[in-house]
Amino acid sequence: MRILVLGAAGMVGRRLIDRLVAEKTIAGETITAIDAFDVVKPEIAAPAGVEIAASAGDIADEATVRALVERRPDFIFHLAAIVSGEAEADFDKGYRINQDGMRHLLEAIRAQGENYRPRLVFTSSIAVFGAPFEEPIGDSFLSAPLTSYGTQKAICELLLNDYSRKGFVDGVGIRLPTIVVRPGKPNKAASSFFSGIIREPLAGQEAILPVADDVRHWVASPASAVGFLMHAATMDTDVLGARRCLTMPGLSVTIAEMIEALREVAGDEVAGRIRREPDAVIEKIVAGWPRTFDAGRAASVGFAADASFADIVRAHMADEAARG
Repeated sequence: MRILVLGAAGMVGRRLIDRLVAEKTIAGETITAIDAFDVVKPEIAAPAGVEIAASAGDIADEATVRALVERRPDFIFHLAAIVSGEAEADFDKGYRINQDGMRHLLEAIRAQGENYRPRLVFTSSIAVFGAPFEEPIGDSFLSAPLTSYGTQKAICELLLNDYSRKGFVDGVGIRLPTIVVRPGKPNKAASSFFSGIIREPLAGQEAILPVADDVRHWVASPASAVGFLMHAATMDTDVLGARRCLTMPGLSVTIAEMIEALREVAGDEVAGRIRREPDAVIEKIVAGWPRTFDAGRAASVGFAADASFADIVRAHMADEAARG
């Protein structure tokens, strides 16, 4: 089995490849090669028995994407995108990377002919939904995003449904919650602070909280994100029918509940390293995000997430300790 991971240098992409390498099989078949692609060349050690082909390029370049697909991977994980804050700030770049990249990928697959129909797992987002919201939001709720990023993801979902309906690809779209706690440095996502208010205090640093304590959000751990991807790659897609995109399970938590979980796990001193500094731009973006979901459709076909936010904090601490 050959696997293509687009967005392989990102946090979730790296963890996905680690999981694939550790398991050595997918859908009961041996993994022989992994093509790892991103805007920067992913640094991945090749394990015994698995060819790792790491490369860098522009997913919005049609020829680049076509060359990757010409290797005819059996499974394609499409994680490549620019994040919400950057897509909102740079309108042209957002559509070029997030929308055009998906269209080039689907067309490259179609160009391989009727004897090629790979499983394509696409990471969408809960940003495809816009206010006013019902609570909880089900999969049948109107997709009317209020950001450019959400609009780009919604367009990609429609493309995935249509190309799957036509038999060009066997697609599954997973709407990820905000993934916390992300290791490393903050990125340009408007949601970056959700990880920062946990990650930085645990590392002995001050964290800036730009929104109010009563802000509620839908989150899941990095481990859950990888689990979603793996299940989407191997599940029976016949049960999805024409609606190939699902909202993933998560936890609906307030900022106050996140901080209390941090306090429970790590103590008052750590929780005290959070400084409240309101940011009107981020507050406006976050105000347009959904807060809680009914992920019953995803749960009914085998997707599962975290038990509690305290468990997410503990998992992050364990990961950091393992990295030394």
